[in-house]
Amino acid sequence: MSKQPQAAAQLKGTPLWRMSKKFNFAAEKIIPDSFVFCIILTFLVFVLSLLLCGKSPLELLVGWWDGLSSQFTLAFQMGIMVVVCATCARSPQVNRLLNKMSSMVHSRTTALVLMMIFGYVTSMMNYAFCTIVTPILAMQLAKHVRGLHFPMMVAGGYTCMILGQCLGPSATLYSNLATEGSSYAQIVGQTMSVAETCYNPMNIILFTVLAIAFTVIVVFTRPGEDELVELRDVATQADVEPKSYKSTKKAETPAEKMNTFRPIMWLVGAFIFAYAVYSFVTKGFLGSLNMNFVIFLFVGVNCFLFPAPHQWMEAHTDSMHLATDIILQFPFYGAIMGMMYLDGGLGSVLVNAITSVATAHTMPIFTFLSACLVNLFIPSQGGQFTVQGPLIVEAAKAIPGTDLVNCLNAFVLGDECTNLLQPLYVIPALSVVGMKLKDVWGFMAFICVFWIGITCLGLYFIPMFV
Repeated sequence: MSKQPQAAAQLKGTPLWRMSKKFNFAAEKIIPDSFVFCIILTFLVFVLSLLLCGKSPLELLVGWWDGLSSQFTLAFQMGIMVVVCATCARSPQVNRLLNKMSSMVHSRTTALVLMMIFGYVTSMMNYAFCTIVTPILAMQLAKHVRGLHFPMMVAGGYTCMILGQCLGPSATLYSNLATEGSSYAQIVGQTMSVAETCYNPMNIILFTVLAIAFTVIVVFTRPGEDELVELRDVATQADVEPKSYKSTKKAETPAEKMNTFRPIMWLVGAFIFAYAVYSFVTKGFLGSLNMNFVIFLFVGVNCFLFPAPHQWMEAHTDSMHLATDIILQFPFYGAIMGMMYLDGGLGSVLVNAITSVATAHTMPIFTFLSACLVNLFIPSQGGQFTVQGPLIVEAAKAIPGTDLVNCLNAFVLGDECTNLLQPLYVIPALSVVGMKLKDVWGFMAFICVFWIGITCLGLYFIPMFV
């Protein structure tokens, strides 16, 4: 190849890049900030519920308020989870580890593959931790390796987070189905272990195919040199370098000595981990996992990462701004869910319309597609399954030969898939790197197209061989 064509290729970028640019153009021109996106969805659901479901404005108003107010507790929980996970992820110790990992990487391809694998693994541990720590790793990699398009890295890291939940035992549906007496087990009609659902052979195979495909897409979606957006173009050094939170002066007064007395936090951390061990022994690992317990564990970890009481408080205070959008926006998404929840509401209409044409072989595909659609309006997996779950189970029972487990896995895949379009869960990651939704939404929509195509093919063909 001559130098002239090579130079032209470098300016244009790869074919995948040129495809992704079409989505980026849409993002730059059409996609508003995440809160405005939420309000638009709210009015859309309101109008469609009036027109398609025959609901009165008063019914929808009451459903809107019931849904909004029902999310206050969850909004607080999610906000606290983001704060404690972000504090851990942004600690000097974690940053040193990430920096050491990054310093061993010297090529663009290796950097991107490392980031994607890291994202999948940390997502299976905890999605909130992954959401924060993966963009931080991306920043560290971008410091050591030139030629990395940072918005694509953020979008790729976020993709890892949501895909990792499809093979993560702590995912809402999987963990609750494994819990005796849970509302989800009642909907399905039985408890189902994580081995039966999450680690079903079909789910493992499809996850592996998707993980490899997304890694390849991120690696080969390379912009031209004139379109490259590196870390220095979107983040300051302050965004990259962690604070030490060490006291600059010697403690002299009793109050100062107590504020810097490390054994206090060590003792708190020891109590937390003592209870964690007790819970694992008595309830088992999966039986212990829930949102409050995860928050609890990260609080304990932070007791050792920031052992001086004043350090601990200051570090969490610096992470509080990351929870602002979560705390304020979750209730408004709950309001959408409340209107969708109404008996005979839009959620039921959408799901029934899709599943009414399904066969035993295509039921998982239609379940996946309906979950993709409903998730745009109900971004909570738990809330969505409450609406959609009974319809999935009823349809699976009504169509002879339908594999319920494949339908449940298809639901999780669909719920996670359109999280690439639904901006709620990407907000914390964007807050860490100081970027806007429009900076990454186009790349996420680009990946979403491949997710839908590959999953539909996988749900159709893989059951033929396993």
